[in-house]
Amino acid sequence: MSEVNWLAIVVAALAGFVIGGVWYGPVMGKKWVGAVGLDVEQIKQGNMGLIYGGAFAFSLLASWTLAHTFATYAQDLSIPVKVMTASGVALGFIVPAIGTNYLFSQKGKALFFIDAGYWLLFYTAMGLVHAYMP
Repeated sequence: MSEVNWLAIVVAALAGFVIGGVWYGPVMGKKWVGAVGLDVEQIKQGNMGLIYGGAFAFSLLASWTLAHTFATYAQDLSIPVKVMTASGVALGFIVPAIGTNYLFSQKGKALFFIDAGYWLLFYTAMGLVHAYMP
């Protein structure tokens, strides 16, 4: 098993998490609330510790997987190629997966584009961190 940079894993997960705060806050927050079919009061009633803690745990898992992939199979790739690879993971795996789920659950296009945009930004940010902190 190849060595991974644990600091980079945490920093990349934090980068994705911060992007989520900006994306689902001031950038797309109001549109997302409407597209997801909830109101602000319903969102506030959620278990925020579980929601944010779980989201960060998933971010760490995604970051570790990306770091492990680069360390095992792609350590000699250039910075731009690592960033494009991370973005390609989102575009080639994540976006189709959520798109398929949204089609079957009959979610709207607006929610799909909001969430797909986030995941593209999330993986691009993680790719940047892992490219610069191998």
